[in-house]
Amino acid sequence: MSTQADADFDAIVVGSGITGGWVAKELCERGLKVLVIERGRHLEHPSEEYTDGEAPWELEYRGLVPDYLAENNRYEMMRRKRHIYRNEHRQFFVDDADHPYSYPEDRPFMWTRGYQLGGRSLTWARQCYRWSQQDFDANRKDGHGSPWPIGYDDLAPWYDKVENFVGISGNSDGIDTLPDGDFLKPWEMSCAEELVAANLRMERPDRPMIIGRCANLTEEHEPARELGRGVCQARNTCSRGCVYGAYFSSLSATLPAARRTGNLTLVTDATVESIVYDDTLRKVTGVRVIRTRDRERQTFSGRMVFLNAGSLNSVHLLLNSRTRQYPPGLANSSGMLGSYIMDHFGGSGASGDVPGLDDRFAFGRRPVGIYVPNYRHEQLDDADFLRGYGFQGGAQQRKSERPNGNGPGIGSDMWERGKNGPRWRMSLFMYGEMLPYHDNRASLHPTKTDRYGTPLLHLDCEGRDNEKKMRAQGAKDAVELLTAGGCTNVREISPEPNAFVMLGERTHEMGGACMGADPLSSVVNSWCQTHDIANLLISDGAVMASCGTANPSLTYMALSARAAHHAADLLQEGKL
Repeated sequence: MSTQADADFDAIVVGSGITGGWVAKELCERGLKVLVIERGRHLEHPSEEYTDGEAPWELEYRGLVPDYLAENNRYEMMRRKRHIYRNEHRQFFVDDADHPYSYPEDRPFMWTRGYQLGGRSLTWARQCYRWSQQDFDANRKDGHGSPWPIGYDDLAPWYDKVENFVGISGNSDGIDTLPDGDFLKPWEMSCAEELVAANLRMERPDRPMIIGRCANLTEEHEPARELGRGVCQARNTCSRGCVYGAYFSSLSATLPAARRTGNLTLVTDATVESIVYDDTLRKVTGVRVIRTRDRERQTFSGRMVFLNAGSLNSVHLLLNSRTRQYPPGLANSSGMLGSYIMDHFGGSGASGDVPGLDDRFAFGRRPVGIYVPNYRHEQLDDADFLRGYGFQGGAQQRKSERPNGNGPGIGSDMWERGKNGPRWRMSLFMYGEMLPYHDNRASLHPTKTDRYGTPLLHLDCEGRDNEKKMRAQGAKDAVELLTAGGCTNVREISPEPNAFVMLGERTHEMGGACMGADPLSSVVNSWCQTHDIANLLISDGAVMASCGTANPSLTYMALSARAAHHAADLLQEGKL
């Protein structure tokens, strides 16, 4: 193996998804030689695996998953999530049977993963929201978790940079708790959503409803055009891949940007088994991988290592990289590695009819719904819980009431039946902020291993009384919002009061290597460097000290770009 002085690469990036792509782009554009390692298969953009160009009747099994997979207990967590259980994009998700993990029988964790070049950036929901200062203050304010060592002002220029490159649609809404950004033109609300939003502005101005902000190009965008990305066609086939590159992914944007510098090397079908640590140098010097095709082991050396394998995979890798100096896991002198696993949670909301629009019909599609930002940063009188939640959703016409060819008559008869369109119905679904609990943990299973002999990751996590109380109030708030918005026949959506709060359902798992100023209570510093090992960095969701209420990917990307830029500075100054 090469010594640190003549390392193969300036940086090794483990993972090629949303954060790994950003780290590679920033480091390559700074002139560093970068190796990106992806455990899954190689894909090019556009990929032959995309199915976005196929009509519904051309899809295998019409997009439905064949019964034999369920009968053989395949893709268990995809089946539990239901809305993502589709054959047309199953190739972008791993089968739990092939990539097992562990959890207590009475506390399951919905962990869905994507192992291919681009990772889950091919299947994410593309919602992009900035955190506000209130989000960064939450831990310090109520004493839960490790206080954030950074604030909004630290990330603001990096939010700018990411938004400018990605191309994010949205309005400048002027909401203090949801900062505005550098946006492309927004998608339009439907007539029903506009009506409800207008009523809320009059009745509940403290609870605004806005069109969602998302990473689908609504217009020509120079950074995207340079990479050959086209404008979104609003086909609603994003989960199948996009030949236009209209939605942002590392496969269509950051990795091509890194590649054109000439400084990028990609290795796929290689699972990183452990990180190589030199006790004498007190540095990491590379990574050991297992090649999928022949199960042979190989070592790559680098002057620094970035972990961007996804929150739980990055934690798993550190736990499995135990050394004499760090027996409970690499860079784990604090004992905090694996603690504070979090996820957004839901399970409650409401739906209601939007009256007075029976003569209005929907036309076209869009890749995003509406959003009601968190209005509970301060504890309100009706709250018996800490933190808050936002709502996502939208208004649609009831498809079952649309006139079709199955009824009697043709021509004028069908016209008469269709003059009054189907009723509009509005739905809101809560996205709650889970508190950071120290004993929501990821650890190595003591006996079970995978096909390579690596101990399985064991996830023992659940929501507590605070989350259950929040979920109950969220249902009441959703009813109040729709009622104030002018809806009728409002129906509350809520589980049983003591129903289990499962993690992973929102696919926003985070934490496990939390950021903080105190090395005794956190794993990484404000620049995503591990406290113990300066040239080992983590910048995916594992570093999140709290989970906020908004979709986290924009914050992940901003943290990654910022960390990579700082690491490049340190490397060039000879400080790593």
